Amino acid sequence: MSRLLAFDTSTEHLSVAVLHGERLLAHNGVGGAQASTTLLPLIQQLLGEAGLVLAELDAIVFGRGPGSFTGLRTACSVAQGLAFGAGVPLLPVDTLLAVAEEARHAFGAQQVVAVLDARMDQLYAARYDFSAAGPLGGLGGLGGDDEPLLLSPDALEVPAGYALAGNAFAAYGPRLAPAAARHEALPTATAMLRLAPALLAAGRTVPAAQAWPLYVRDKVAQTTEERAAIKAAAASAAAAAPSSHA
Repeated sequence: MSRLLAFDTSTEHLSVAVLHGERLLAHNGVGGAQASTTLLPLIQQLLGEAGLVLAELDAIVFGRGPGSFTGLRTACSVAQGLAFGAGVPLLPVDTLLAVAEEARHAFGAQQVVAVLDARMDQLYAARYDFSAAGPLGGLGGLGGDDEPLLLSPDALEVPAGYALAGNAFAAYGPRLAPAAARHEALPTATAMLRLAPALLAAGRTVPAAQAWPLYVRDKVAQTTEERAAIKAAAASAAAAAPSSHA
């Protein structure tokens, strides 16, 4: 499969990429509160530059979490709206896996503890070993040795030989496993596109109705602003996607 759209809005950065054969188009910029309004125009722009329409995609790849509650809801809502409208399967990717892949690609790290700042003096963390034999071939132990965890920076354990990768170093400094090698990394759309072939081959796609976020941390309720943003994102995505039955 070589016609893919990928995006991630789980952090304060917005990442979108389109792959069309050998051609890769990508955008990385400010996300956060702006993601719900800028994501769809960026998707349309990159698809246009790639000479693709939504219905021609083999899959839509999105970061399912963990991460920002509002960001995950935006990504899932947009993915769901686009998939329903265009009749395209979805490929959810764990954001921590994308962080680990970015560290592998950029720094050559084969064993990675991926961390994302969860705020409130906590981290999202998971461990990945790309050098181990695993169910997805060259990706080794894809999926991690453990489920994603939510823990305090002081409780993070990094095994010998593992590098630490993520966006939490500025916030927590020496509290984070000071003896481990460190790599600044984010869950980029291009990292998700590199992961996509093995995930697609393993049958990890889901229908639009199963565009579910991976929260790890529970939250009691959405704010009024979050509900409005999610509703607007889903409605805009569905309207932007051409019907597969047209």
